[in-house]
Amino acid sequence: MLKRILKISAIAVPVLILIVFLLKVRAPFGGNTTSFAIDPGKKITRIYLASGDKELTLEKRDENWFVNGTKETRKSSILFILRILNELQIKSPVTPELFNNEIVTKNIIPVKVTVYNRKLLRSFLVYKTNSNPYGNIMKLKEGAKPFIMYVPGNEVEIGSAFNLNELFWQPFTLFELMPSEISSVALENYREPETSFTLRKEGGDFILPDSKADVGWDKSKVIRYVSYFTHIPFESWALDLSPEKIQEIVSGQPLYRLTVAGPGGKKTVLSLWEKVVTDQNGKTIDSDRLWGRTEGSDKIFVIRYIDIDPVLKKRSYFLGE
Repeated sequence: MLKRILKISAIAVPVLILIVFLLKVRAPFGGNTTSFAIDPGKKITRIYLASGDKELTLEKRDENWFVNGTKETRKSSILFILRILNELQIKSPVTPELFNNEIVTKNIIPVKVTVYNRKLLRSFLVYKTNSNPYGNIMKLKEGAKPFIMYVPGNEVEIGSAFNLNELFWQPFTLFELMPSEISSVALENYREPETSFTLRKEGGDFILPDSKADVGWDKSKVIRYVSYFTHIPFESWALDLSPEKIQEIVSGQPLYRLTVAGPGGKKTVLSLWEKVVTDQNGKTIDSDRLWGRTEGSDKIFVIRYIDIDPVLKKRSYFLGE
């Protein structure tokens, strides 16, 4: 009996070794093509990003996500990174020559991504580069083979999800004020100064203080106008602008300056400039978007006309002229 078992084992073990070898050889790139991805069945509760001396933590508490432990995140940004972490796949291997030319010689510092669910689920390195349409070279660890990564069926540049700027993760909200919280609104129109106006709250109601008594103004339009500040978003932060470009924008005269006094008289002063873009035909004005900045901040953002236009009224709007 013992001899029979030993004989069977002597045949079975080499066969098993051969099967494992063949599977390994036949697997793309010599391994599992989803080795970077997190099993969708494992819920992610914490993501840690680090690059150089910068670090950022995204953490789930109950049903909400927070950035660096204090500020609630923008829902779409979390859904974006979770999808990437679950669906990452290898597009193609990267040759040592390409990695040296595009990463090493350019001194690109990777973003180390560490993903948890109570315990460590996965960690890998992200090298952001423009050397390929996907813009992402990744390694499981230092010294490992580099790969170009992608999400099947999506042409998005996935490296943008691993962003260490806290602003990127916060809601893109410009105004979120109830009418009862607003004490005044002033809009300066620099192209048509005569259309500028101020609304001020007196005795619980908003008035147009510079309107003529014999002309009057439409109270219902004032109420409707102030209600627009309940939620005004912007599209995105312009975090890739150079200091020179930012200076060029803010040194020019804005199209509008909007001042809103909220709770406790705290004022938000918003300046808006034309968004000039440069393409192969030269400089053109983006008819759908504006540059924006709030007083006290050095960051520029992009806002769509469709989002800000409801509060860019002319004085005549309230007078029925």
